[in-house]
Amino acid sequence: MADSVLRLSDVSVVRDGNPVLKGIDWTVEPDERWVILGRNGAGKTTLLQIAAAALHPSSGEAVVLGESVGHTDLAELRPLLGFASSALARRIPRNERVLDVVMTAAYAVTGRWNELYEDIDERRAHRVLSEWHLDHLAERTFGSLSDGEQKRVQIARSVMTDPEILLLDEPAASLDLGGREELLQLLGGYASDPKSPAIVMVTHHVEEIPQAFNRALLLKDGEITAQGPIGDVLTSENLSATFDIDVEITESDGRYTARARQGVEG
Repeated sequence: MADSVLRLSDVSVVRDGNPVLKGIDWTVEPDERWVILGRNGAGKTTLLQIAAAALHPSSGEAVVLGESVGHTDLAELRPLLGFASSALARRIPRNERVLDVVMTAAYAVTGRWNELYEDIDERRAHRVLSEWHLDHLAERTFGSLSDGEQKRVQIARSVMTDPEILLLDEPAASLDLGGREELLQLLGGYASDPKSPAIVMVTHHVEEIPQAFNRALLLKDGEITAQGPIGDVLTSENLSATFDIDVEITESDGRYTARARQGVEG
């Protein structure tokens, strides 16, 4: 198997004297599609920031695509990391043309300015928009799109540069049922393609896990409570311990559902 795309060894993060992540050991291989679950404040987004080389660990070692975070120049590494989050979306000008939102990923900027793009960049941006069912919106402005369309544009932008790892922070958050299912169907198809990169996705809800995801990691109070093959990790016992509520989880055709057991008050 090819070298791992991400390796965290005894990684901890401390902010203002408070531990956010504690002793994290985690490895992501090129053919793995991970989902990270946990309560609010569990450390999920911080863990994703480490994976994106956007945050240095307070202690331990984080190796991303063979480079040690905090000990090397990561300027050339970051274009190889596809990243989509609500925080990034807020930096995209609302009057930016959708085609340019995607194309500016080539320079890792939000908002087209004086960059020089080649025909190949524009052709690739159009192709990526088509793959995510957005080609008809290429000339629209980002701010005029629905939440679901904006989420898909963010993901199209994140794969524009052919990244070696794709990092998604709650990509289905705030979407209605139709928007969520359309996005998850596209993500599931993308994840099932062996040519796609490693994928790590943060979510609060098992219902938002696309098909074809094959690994899961559960976080509680900055520590990993379980990790490994998704069918072994996403059990009623593990989810109950992680979320501090007695839940029952069911799986059907690669999609998951969780609900509190009858008689349990949440």
